Amino acid sequence: PLLVSAHDSGCIRLWSIQGNLMKELLPFAGRPSGPLTALCTDIFTKILLTGSKEGYVFRWNMASFLEDSRNIKNAIKEELCWRAHAAEVVDLFIEEEKNVVATASIDGSVRLWHARTGYYFGFFGQARKFDLTDTSRLILPSDVGDFSAIIKEKIKRTEKKKIVYPLMLDRDK
Repeated sequence: PLLVSAHDSGCIRLWSIQGNLMKELLPFAGRPSGPLTALCTDIFTKILLTGSKEGYVFRWNMASFLEDSRNIKNAIKEELCWRAHAAEVVDLFIEEEKNVVATASIDGSVRLWHARTGYYFGFFGQARKFDLTDTSRLILPSDVGDFSAIIKEKIKRTEKKKIVYPLMLDRDK
């Protein structure tokens, strides 16, 4: 069992059922997360979604961490970030069978997104039917201007290469 809390500072805290702090996370997607206002997980608690006051949704992969939380190599990885609304996200829901995320905002809109890529499918109340099979069309809601950002793992630094500087001061010249 695990408890997850979202905070005004943008921090996510994971707690054991005994009340011990296990992990603190901050989004590093390069986008302002701001205060977190909503969170949800999939049925198996492998995926964590958080919504922010600025309208962003962050997707975290917790699978390896939950297998062995004491192993430092098993980190929680931020996989995806996208702007879902121009206003605060107040609720999130992940539907695993269709691989869809529903988001709700204080602006009164409810929107559907592809859970793995953040592609926009549409909003509830639109005239056309949702096409959940086509994720190739890159469309956005009218009030959102940025596409989803896939977060790549940190690049491991390689050994420093020794640089030879051929230009040297020659006092005789």
